[in-house]
Amino acid sequence: MAARVCTLVMIALAALADAIPAESSRTVAMDGLQFVPALLTVKRGDEVRWVNNDLVAHTVTLRGVFDSGTIAPGKSWSQVMQRAGRYNYVCTLHPTMKAVLVVE
Repeated sequence: MAARVCTLVMIALAALADAIPAESSRTVAMDGLQFVPALLTVKRGDEVRWVNNDLVAHTVTLRGVFDSGTIAPGKSWSQVMQRAGRYNYVCTLHPTMKAVLVVE
């Protein structure tokens, strides 16, 4: 009986570990054909969520590092940032939409 309870507890703990969110979550809005904020600093392990508040689709793209694909109006895309660095990203559909993400 004790072994069974122990097994159930371990299964529950494993499920909780998978459900633990990133260290912190930050949001960038796509609004008025801009990334807001245009400069965001986060910690390694933080999740960054881009939310499209515009009436047109956007992307969050840094070639070779990350690419959201097309994000429809009202939708979002998230990325957990694992590597420290300065990331200059764009919307490939609207190349004047540029922003910087700094990961410490």
